Formats: sequence, C-alpha cells, structure tokens
Amino acid sequence: MFRWCQLQHPETLTDIQRAARFYYLQRLAWGGKATGQTPGFGRGGKGLNLLRIEEDLSAAHLRLHKVTVEHLAWQQCLAKYDGTDTLFFLDPPYWETEGYGTPFGMEQYQELATRMAALKGAAILTINDHPAMREVFSPFRNRVVPIRYTIGRQAVQRRELIYTTW
Repeated sequence: MFRWCQLQHPETLTDIQRAARFYYLQRLAWGGKATGQTPGFGRGGKGLNLLRIEEDLSAAHLRLHKVTVEHLAWQQCLAKYDGTDTLFFLDPPYWETEGYGTPFGMEQYQELATRMAALKGAAILTINDHPAMREVFSPFRNRVVPIRYTIGRQAVQRRELIYTTW
C-alpha cells in the first residue's frame, strides 16, 4: 500500500485525495522526508490506525485552530507578518544537506541574515553548526546546542546553532 501511494501521480488526484495521500505517506514514512520516503518500522511505536484518523485530525485541529498556515516565500512571510509584537521561528534548510526539495543557496542565507537584522519583531533561527553559517549569522547572539540525529541505523552526535535577534 505504501509503495502504491508513492507511485500515484499527485497531479492526477483531487485536493482531498492528495491530502489523504500526503497524510498517509508522512504518517508511515521514516524520518519525515517529503520525497523519497521509506516506510518506518519499529517494535514499540504506534502505527497508523485508519479507524482513528478522525480523532487524530480532530486533535490536530484543536492544537492548530489559531494557527495561520500560508504557502509563501520566506521573504513574503517576513514582510507580511513583521511587527513589534511578532516572534518568528526561522528554520531554513541546513547548509550542505539534501532532501528539502527546493534549492536554498548561500545568497538566501545572506539575505535572511540581512532581513533578520531589519525586523521590527524578534526572531529565533536554528541552523546546523557549520563555519559558513557561523559567518553569515555572526551579527546575532548564538547558542551552541548538542543534538543527536537518530535517522538511520547509527545515532550521530552533532551541534546546532540557535541565533536570536535580541
């Protein structure tokens, strides 16, 4: 069933069918990748219970009912919502990693740093610990935090950077 859903061409589906396909693949995929998913298997985790989808979606609705979801370029989002009472959480693609489905070159990180500095509101940015990212976001206060990536068979220790504009 998982592979069959992957092979479906989304452009041939209705909006509801596309949403159901996305939900199914994301709930069963390992690591939450948007493309090239593989099914996740485990001894202890709960799987997808098709009889409880309505409950799951209702719970998600209750958590997100005051959230605005937009499909905008990040530049448009910052421009539209910036204000003295705004807190942005910025989580751009991690530098020199793959699997995001869209290009994000160095010029975009540089533009992001420039726009962060000009915000009326505040921002928190998370990014992988890489010398290039340290240089781009050097004007901002940062904190280094250890993180353990567990996707795949091996757990890997890494560090991430958390930058703030205040």
